[in-house]
Amino acid sequence: MIQFLSMSRSITPIIRSQFIRMYGITTTAYEDSSRPVYSLKDALIPPNRPDKSVPTYFVLGNSLNKARFEEIPKDLPKEEIIKCFRGMVTLNEMDKILQETQRQGIITFYMTSFGEEAIHFGSAAAIKFEDIVFAQYREGGVLMYRGFTVQNCVDQCMGNRRDYGKGRQISNHWGSSKLNFQTISSPLGTQIPQAVGAAYSLKAAGPKKCVICYFGEGAASEGDFHAGMNFAATLHCPIIFFCRNNKWAISTPTLEQYRGDAIAGRGVAYGMYTIRVDGNDFFAVYNATREARRIAIEYCQPVLIEAMTYRIGPHSSSDDWKYRSTDEASNWIKDNNPIYRLADYMIAQRWWSEEDTQEQIASSRKEILAAINNAQKEKRPHLDHLFTDVYDTLSTELQMQKKELYDHLLLYPSQDLYPTSLSSSDL
Repeated sequence: MIQFLSMSRSITPIIRSQFIRMYGITTTAYEDSSRPVYSLKDALIPPNRPDKSVPTYFVLGNSLNKARFEEIPKDLPKEEIIKCFRGMVTLNEMDKILQETQRQGIITFYMTSFGEEAIHFGSAAAIKFEDIVFAQYREGGVLMYRGFTVQNCVDQCMGNRRDYGKGRQISNHWGSSKLNFQTISSPLGTQIPQAVGAAYSLKAAGPKKCVICYFGEGAASEGDFHAGMNFAATLHCPIIFFCRNNKWAISTPTLEQYRGDAIAGRGVAYGMYTIRVDGNDFFAVYNATREARRIAIEYCQPVLIEAMTYRIGPHSSSDDWKYRSTDEASNWIKDNNPIYRLADYMIAQRWWSEEDTQEQIASSRKEILAAINNAQKEKRPHLDHLFTDVYDTLSTELQMQKKELYDHLLLYPSQDLYPTSLSSSDL
């Protein structure tokens, strides 16, 4: 029988009183300071007022003529920017090749991040390694920045013996405890309240690090989003909510998803620090995430970032995306491609050239194809792993299921696929 430790009577009041002293958090309800008005016209607030909408922060803009060079982060050296650019190119090429691999039937499923590369690497560069990442399923670049290799990515998609998930997860659902990156799960929004719980535990220990939780604007329609936001705001959790607003929730456009000021407006409504940023602007994403981390840790407060971008590819390999025109995606590729925008800046600084970009593309493709070839040669995980890593000791029911499986396989042996002759001791 599982016993739950109640924290509500003992620990919580102590934490609350400590943080009120440390951060000057008021115990007075915000609405208590609302100014009185004596006219119904003045009291009624109309929706969608442009003068009250959350602004969008940018640094590079969609051309260098519009760039705010004074906003280029001084703490980001040339070498780090080039590293991030190489990662963006590699992610883009990996998406192209693995999507083709899925079409060939080599892997079962894939989701691309075309057009969202600046979000991955701009935010990943701004947080610290010890910060905990809860992702949705379109943040592979964040994990790659932390040290997850192309080979690691391909091994997981192939579900071979080197896969950290031991072949039990759908392709594209990466994770690494060593890299403080929680394993991705398919159901929308479930990671949001989980991330808040992790942030609350960090607060209890004294916030020296934070949690960053990624999700799309479609996931923000889930109840878990609202529960997580409200818990984080009222409990003063050191967490960054990072929303990728790529304008499409599978086939549902944002016009049919909400009527308010997108997702950033909800951060204001929940009483938390909020910023809307050009998600295709590497430097803007970096600056916004770096400041959000500072606020989360120094003030022990949640922060919402809404990164405005565009999903250039289909939702997934299961999506025919006939619900939008090819011209719509083509225009975004032409005018707002985050890789081109960062390349233009580096070329203007004389750090980079078009030839360097082509060399990086060729190098990335070579690495990815080699990883696929290598992954296909690797054996599959042992069947025993269907039953491991949930209970410390297998339950009676699982032992019965395991025996039933092996008895069945002995009737229909297929040694090439599953080495049933191996025992658990051979794992």
